[in-house]
Amino acid sequence: MTKPQAITATIELDTPLKRGETEIAELTLRKPSAGELRGVSLAEVLQMQTDALITLIPRISNPLLTAAEVRQMDPADLVQCGGEIAGFLLTKRAKGETA
Repeated sequence: MTKPQAITATIELDTPLKRGETEIAELTLRKPSAGELRGVSLAEVLQMQTDALITLIPRISNPLLTAAEVRQMDPADLVQCGGEIAGFLLTKRAKGETA
């Protein structure tokens, strides 16, 4: 049995994040596992609630962001991340894909 391939989305940030001397201009998010969703309401994630995204993004981002860094994100970038994450949670049928 083969392991399912990780699903990812790369996001180019409108407003890069600063980490010391480093600038983070691009972020890769991967589809969260059930364990990474612990303590987060799926309904709040799908509704792109800010607190839910601040909790979840650090668990699934590359480079790994802190919650404080996510709080400093441009709202447009946060919405873009939330849209990608919500898309990860949809079934293939809901996306119109076939198995």
